[in-house]
Amino acid sequence: MKIFELLNKTAAVSGLGLALLAAACSQGGGGSNPVVPPTGGGSGGTSPVWTQGTFVASSQFEQRCENPRSGVDIEGTPFPDVQGSLAHELFWLRSWTNETYLWNDEVVDRNPNTFSDRLAYFAVLKTDEITASGKEKDDFHFSEPTEDFLEARNSAPRSGYGVRYIAIRTAPPRDFRIGYTEAGSPAEALSGGLPSFQRGARILEVDGVDLVNAGSSAAVNALNAGLFPATAGETHTFLVRETDGTERTVSVTSADVTQDPVRLTSVINTPTGDVGYILFNTFSPFSSEEAIVDAISAMDTAGVSDLVLDLRYNGGGLLAIAAQLSYMVAGDTPTVGRVFENLQFNADAGGVNPVTGSSNNAVPFYSTGLGFSVTNGVPLDTLDLPRVFILTTGDTCSASEAVVNGLRGIGIEVILIGERTCGKPFGFYPTDNCGETYYTIQFQGVNDAGFGDYADGFVPTNSTAPFGVRTPGCSVEDDLTTPLGDPTEGLLAAALQFREDGSCPPPASSSSPGVITLSASVRAEGVEMDSLARARELILTNRDLRMPNESAEPWSEH
Repeated sequence: MKIFELLNKTAAVSGLGLALLAAACSQGGGGSNPVVPPTGGGSGGTSPVWTQGTFVASSQFEQRCENPRSGVDIEGTPFPDVQGSLAHELFWLRSWTNETYLWNDEVVDRNPNTFSDRLAYFAVLKTDEITASGKEKDDFHFSEPTEDFLEARNSAPRSGYGVRYIAIRTAPPRDFRIGYTEAGSPAEALSGGLPSFQRGARILEVDGVDLVNAGSSAAVNALNAGLFPATAGETHTFLVRETDGTERTVSVTSADVTQDPVRLTSVINTPTGDVGYILFNTFSPFSSEEAIVDAISAMDTAGVSDLVLDLRYNGGGLLAIAAQLSYMVAGDTPTVGRVFENLQFNADAGGVNPVTGSSNNAVPFYSTGLGFSVTNGVPLDTLDLPRVFILTTGDTCSASEAVVNGLRGIGIEVILIGERTCGKPFGFYPTDNCGETYYTIQFQGVNDAGFGDYADGFVPTNSTAPFGVRTPGCSVEDDLTTPLGDPTEGLLAAALQFREDGSCPPPASSSSPGVITLSASVRAEGVEMDSLARARELILTNRDLRMPNESAEPWSEH
């Protein structure tokens, strides 16, 4: 699993991103596009004409492609493309943005005919506003080839080692650590009697290339080739420094690895009752429903009196499963007749979802299996807890934040232990057009109490962060020196301490071994590159509005 495809793979993405950012600075923003309705199906046909503030329906330009696809996709669906032109693709982007973008009144209307690249044009079809903390209001605007999107949606195994990297510094001197590994993956294969990759280990070299300091294009290419193998069966060599300071060389062979949604569960015995612990790393794919339902059932059987949900690396996924999890935590009484989340679209939408054309219905607290991987209609076990402890970092995003907000909206006490969450109350329906899948923010989620303004994230009350929604709990930095799930690991230990006496550990020094502040270090090293790389990861794990009985489209993430 790749949390950051930095170096050259992300450098390629980020180089494009920087170019687009420059374009955004030099061009205006917002507005409307008029077009003469296209005629004909060939590349000949009427070319669209731009009139500022006038928009033809996006359906007039949909799938009219400069380079149309033929055949079927990996799901067996025939490609809908017909011969068109680049202009048709650009005018589709313009009209689609005007119809569905949450802040469509903040987009400057630029003439599509002045652009020669669809991705460059898409990059400026967004708001330029910033939040109170100074970050971009729309920090999740991107696209990817539809082929890649479909692979991710179908949970196709990806070649790799089954390791999650944490990038503390992305520019020389770089600092890449091991966050966690997937069970039974190549990352856990023994080397010298130890797992090849262990939590907290720092990667120093890849195939003999200095990861910390290398700067040439050839070196960066070699680092990427080793960190992110393109195919299964590749063997690469790493020099790593363990948390105790020892260095060793390991050789790891890539394989097709599928992420395990629930990586670890345990019951921690304390003098004041048993505490359940669940390390839940993604609300996607469909198998996450069964994984989290089984985990909660085990906690119910064990009779835990409190629950610690470890969502520190959970970027999101299926919103319906987030609603199920919240129901299983709270139980029937506080959730009956209440809303897990309402979706707010742009001001022009009224009570209609402008993407699907259907009524804008609220998301309830689902109390049964939905058919993703648990039989539809089967009642879910509940813990009936008045509070829950949630472990967080800047990678706690989207559907994970929806759990925090949804439970707070019905009066369940959410105790946050860790770092400020990523701040994404927004969502989108990934939409294919001519082989590229576009992600543009189309809605904001609000809880039963009508609250959804957490674009700067949720933050524990004792945090020194000047921004974010204050939530009871303790500010604690990610502890890479101790295995996840160990009661002495920094975040989990702080949760147990707060549960016992309501106190927080003293703030860790930034120089403390193994302790990192990822968000701060990323900003120091150039947020443009890192945020684009991070966005690539969020594509795979963000919030998804699908239900299991729905067709492939639309697929909405949040």
